[in-house]
Amino acid sequence: MTPIQSYIKEHKQQFLNELTELLKIPSVSADSAFKKDVLNTADFVLDSLKKAGCDKVELCETPGYPIIYGEKIIDKNLPTVLVYGHYDVQPADPIDLWTSPPFEPVIKKTEIHPEGAIFARGACDDKGQMYMHVKALEYMTSTGNLPCNVKFMIEGEEEVGSESLAWFVPRNKEKLANDVILISDTGMIANDIPSITTGLRGLSYVEVEVTGPNRDLHSGLYGGAVANPINILTKMIASLHDENNHITIPGFYDNVEELSTEERAEMAKAPFSLEKYKDALKIDDVYGEKGYSTNERNSIRPTLDVNGIWGGYTGEGAKTVIASKAFAKISMRLVPHQDWKEITELFKNHFESIAPKSVKVVVTPHHGGQGYVTPTNNIAYKAASKAYENTFGKTPIPQRSGGSIPIVALFEQELKSKTILMGFGLNSDAIHSPNEHFGIWNYLKGIETIPYFYKYFTELHKAS
Repeated sequence: MTPIQSYIKEHKQQFLNELTELLKIPSVSADSAFKKDVLNTADFVLDSLKKAGCDKVELCETPGYPIIYGEKIIDKNLPTVLVYGHYDVQPADPIDLWTSPPFEPVIKKTEIHPEGAIFARGACDDKGQMYMHVKALEYMTSTGNLPCNVKFMIEGEEEVGSESLAWFVPRNKEKLANDVILISDTGMIANDIPSITTGLRGLSYVEVEVTGPNRDLHSGLYGGAVANPINILTKMIASLHDENNHITIPGFYDNVEELSTEERAEMAKAPFSLEKYKDALKIDDVYGEKGYSTNERNSIRPTLDVNGIWGGYTGEGAKTVIASKAFAKISMRLVPHQDWKEITELFKNHFESIAPKSVKVVVTPHHGGQGYVTPTNNIAYKAASKAYENTFGKTPIPQRSGGSIPIVALFEQELKSKTILMGFGLNSDAIHSPNEHFGIWNYLKGIETIPYFYKYFTELHKAS
């Protein structure tokens, strides 16, 4: 047993207890009702970094929720790793679909996690994965095994667009100076198939409002004579895809990167079972853009999805009304070279143009970010690969993700730093969904693997 494995075995219960306490705090950044809880979580993270061995820890005020900064500088001549994570979580709705309360963490065994997984909102995204880095630091500082400098930047607005981080980073370039940025807010293919995320999609998130008459109307007296905003909205949304599930917004695909046949063939080598995929989701068939595989659709192709739609009467029983207004929230996942602000404007112009004169349309942009592709030929990737090889016994597979971490492109722009994405979650961990969870094995394996990244990155940096 290696020293890190022995340390984890000795402190396993402590690591689980601390994560449990962190997960109990409902740090939902999207809902102002949880403001105090979000701030309490920031304090928890600050205190944890102090205990883990940071010499300097600060709660940095921003226009929104605070950013927790910590550092352990052992020698200014050594390289510096900047760890990024977030302490806010998605709303837990719909609550009634959870098998246990979302902020009362419980450990349950599952088919994929026979050793148990901790069920709670934020377990995998991103409290559990962020906290792996805190505990990895604790190991390295308490045993004298920290080979280089480390800085932490943990924010509280990732789930609502990282607006305050975009304000903070350009104003603190010297404080945040680093040689590489390390993030665990992604996943891997399977527990026996490690992978490193090498690409992220960008994001454009908007809300649309369709208004018809100046008040709700009796559907018998006015039905058929006045535009129904809900009917109009659903038709407009349906028109955003054609029969091949191709997005119909003019100019939407102008800058989409088309991968070569060779690149697509390399992607196809990643282990994937379509039948297991369908079975896990309890669906009879997959669905998406014609001409692309499932793994291509959710990684290298842009998408447009309705995330919420409402209007009219949705309570118990019947109420025969034509609603005055209808609403929808829509997200577009973008690929590298698609500018999220440009796409937002294209959407706005198109959606307003297809509205009939019988209604008024308002498109409100919420947030967004650029896509990102990480290089696989630099020392950070090589160090991460060696770290996985050491703890998993296998070379990790490079894999593009369908998810978005908009601030990664911002980091490269402002800090001139490359990012390495070492995720330990699984697609089955139900992030953003009811019953989110994170395998105990994955949590501990992350704590075990991260120190090796520091070791190999420092060695390769010295040799370069």
